[in-house]
Amino acid sequence: MASHSFSLILLHAFLLLLLHLALPYYNAAAKHGHYPGRHYRHQSHHPHVSNPRLHQAYIALQAWKRVIYSDPHNFTTNWSGLSVCSYTGVYCAAALDDPKIRVVAGIDLNLADIAGLLPEELGLLTDLALLHLNSNRFCGILPQTLANLALLYELDLSNNRFVGPFPSVVLSMPSLHYLDIRYNEFEGSLPPELFQKSLDALFVNNNWFTNSLPATLGQSSSSVLVLANNNFSGCLPPSIANSADTLEELLLINVSLSGCLPPEVGFLYKLRVLDVSLNNIEGPIPYSIAGLAHLEQLNLGHNMMTGVVPSGVCILPSLANFTFSYNYFCEEEGICMNLTSRHIAYDESHNCLPEKPFQRSKKECQAALEHPVDCFQHPCTGGSRGLPAFAPAGVPAAAPLPSSPSPSPSLSPSPSSHS
Repeated sequence: MASHSFSLILLHAFLLLLLHLALPYYNAAAKHGHYPGRHYRHQSHHPHVSNPRLHQAYIALQAWKRVIYSDPHNFTTNWSGLSVCSYTGVYCAAALDDPKIRVVAGIDLNLADIAGLLPEELGLLTDLALLHLNSNRFCGILPQTLANLALLYELDLSNNRFVGPFPSVVLSMPSLHYLDIRYNEFEGSLPPELFQKSLDALFVNNNWFTNSLPATLGQSSSSVLVLANNNFSGCLPPSIANSADTLEELLLINVSLSGCLPPEVGFLYKLRVLDVSLNNIEGPIPYSIAGLAHLEQLNLGHNMMTGVVPSGVCILPSLANFTFSYNYFCEEEGICMNLTSRHIAYDESHNCLPEKPFQRSKKECQAALEHPVDCFQHPCTGGSRGLPAFAPAGVPAAAPLPSSPSPSPSLSPSPSSHS
């Protein structure tokens, strides 16, 4: 009980911090006449209500409760009466524009296993800075009224059952800095505007997104960018180099990338994790990667890459995990032949490395030698050689390999704030 109370105190302090971080956006919106909720058609003011904003929150939460169809852990059982600040999962704080007024600043229903919809009335929660709904059974599409949440800083919808195209309403949230929509059923293209938003972290993995990655990918300001387990096509845009000042983790596992890995990847000088495994990438390892002094985990496994494993990569000072199995590499330079001596965890199996165990057959390797790839002439013509890309038995095609780096909870649904 004491630890739970302490967690609530920490969460409350965090909410206040995020609200203050959002203040410049709030002031800008007010200056230009876009005060949150001003145009919301259901907004009502009652002269006898002492706190109209909490009353608006009451209307929103009651509308939400009416479209919750299963709540096995009774999170919303006490969602009755006007005292919304006492509702489970609802957190109140002082309003930014008037510290004397309390408002609903955060909602955290992580791991509640609730089934239901998101009603239009959620647009009344115009003071909301945090909305955490991961690991539930919410379904349907996101209401456009969420565009009224001008102060929303964090939105976590991961591990639910949302459907439809990318929820473009999030592009209208000026204060949004953290977006997590992984493990849903969104589909179609990622809008180019997504990577032009000032996001600190972006998770869209494990959906049904398709088509090429937008050229604006390099305009992302995120330190963590996770696009894994979707059905994109084409190459990694060379514009990724423009993210060099911010990008630290790039996860592109199982996204149907083809062509060559662009040398511009080596410009990402802050990069700590690079995982492009389970794709159709061809050609050699760009030697520019040897300049990534902060790189800790590199996974190139399960592609169709060829050539030499360069020593410059193997001597990277921070490298702790290097996987390049299931490719067609034919030579390891210098220390790459003995990564154990550097205490680096590695997997070099199923390549064409002479005198190394668990390699491909001579027939497979000969086919790779007879069809070299010229990444300078044709950097984005992957899939032209017809070489087989093998996966180990028992590993689902859409799942990360057991030997893959595990950088963080980047691929897993987010942890609950209640834990």
